[in-house]
Amino acid sequence: LCTVYATVHTFLKIQTLIFDSMGSTKFYLYTICCFLFIASRPLLGVYCLVPNPPPGQRTSYHEEVFLDKGFNILETTSKVLPQGLFISTVKETWNFIWRKMMAELAPQNASGSYSRPSSAFQNAGEIGSLEFPDEPCRYHVYLGNPCPWCHRVKLAVLLKKLEPENIGVTMLLDDPVKASRGGWIFSNNDKDPLGSYDLRELYDKLFPGYKGRCTAPLLVDKKARKIVSNDSSDIVRMLNKANLGKMNKESIDLYPNELSSEIDATNEWVYELLNNGVYRCGFSTRQESYNKASSDVIIGLERADKILSQQDFLCGNVFTEADLRLLPTVLRFDGAYSPLFRAGGVNRRIRDYPNLLSWVKRCWSMDGVEQSIDLEDAVSSYYRQLFPLNPGGLLPTPISKKDIGLE
Repeated sequence: LCTVYATVHTFLKIQTLIFDSMGSTKFYLYTICCFLFIASRPLLGVYCLVPNPPPGQRTSYHEEVFLDKGFNILETTSKVLPQGLFISTVKETWNFIWRKMMAELAPQNASGSYSRPSSAFQNAGEIGSLEFPDEPCRYHVYLGNPCPWCHRVKLAVLLKKLEPENIGVTMLLDDPVKASRGGWIFSNNDKDPLGSYDLRELYDKLFPGYKGRCTAPLLVDKKARKIVSNDSSDIVRMLNKANLGKMNKESIDLYPNELSSEIDATNEWVYELLNNGVYRCGFSTRQESYNKASSDVIIGLERADKILSQQDFLCGNVFTEADLRLLPTVLRFDGAYSPLFRAGGVNRRIRDYPNLLSWVKRCWSMDGVEQSIDLEDAVSSYYRQLFPLNPGGLLPTPISKKDIGLE
């Protein structure tokens, strides 16, 4: 009874929203279409039986062929309504529902542009402060392989040569069906050291009553049982500065003082045009907002390619935080951001930018970079989990390192 009530209540709520959006005339047409949609199944059948071929032409496996014609609505409604009116009504209804689903997935502003929410624990704390002392084994990061923001942190851990005795790392699974909120759960092979089932439960343990988004990456002080930060930029900067008990191991400085101003300036346009630009393409719900975002991506790729024609890395001849922040976006571009998000158009590829491709190869050859990502899993996650963008759930042929140009 509870299930029936919830279903009816949800249906009536959706009907009210559609009525408010479409107006009375189209709403009644929509209702008629829904009725015909439902009624046509038992009356006309889902399948159309095709006659068997003559006995002499029958193959060993052929008995009866069934063609799925859906609900056969077009043939049914054309006897009652003009086809054009039916199709336009269905398109408008589907578009309305799709926009609402997209807004649930990715908050939209009034112009239909994706508006990324800020991190709830950005600048909440810093390793090395009185509240969060710089100590080995005290801190833990939670990361997910598909997420480019988590990839930043994974790169920082590997490039800084941080070991388990310095900081703990748990890799999450993306499974919004099993997650109680958000999309991250813990696997049996990589359990939460604090004993949580999913990331929402961990947030609740560390910050009781928390109502915001349960996102990764997440940096946690296990000793104090507090959240230090859930912002990738903050975490990368902290890991670069902190010692965490390292025994004088040589590691890269991602934010050298002499390049700090140039790194900050580069980070700004890389984020706006590329890191967030690809998401603005994929999550746009209006043509104008998509056009602007796609243009920004093209500008960003051309700008990066031009800079890299003159030097090895974005801020000179050394790998810095600016390169670290761009790399996760570029590695996912050919497999997900171009074909699925239509970033810069569906046919644009990194290999179209020779200097950018050379830079990717240069980064890929650095110790730890190749180990920082499972490329096939990262790309396929976008098609598996972003239902409004890929409602059929079909996965494309997996992209390989060779396809990108890394081999």
